[in-house]
Amino acid sequence: MSTLQEMASKLADDTIKVMDKSGEDRLHYEVAKVLGASSQTLEEAYLTEVRVRLAGKAARAFLRKKVEELVAEQGKLTE
Repeated sequence: MSTLQEMASKLADDTIKVMDKSGEDRLHYEVAKVLGASSQTLEEAYLTEVRVRLAGKAARAFLRKKVEELVAEQGKLTE
């Protein structure tokens, strides 16, 4: 992994941790603005890393909900 990718990945992880704790769902855009002021390349890599992580989180939440619905539905069928 290149230095660019490593840095973008670590920043994305750190940002999402802060977002989860603070509830600031647009914090990644503020961080991207800071990055963009000095490195557009790092900004783009960072935003890609954030998007991938947020998409993965959304997909996992969707799947958890589906499993819960299936379990609830199966419970109703066996009653």
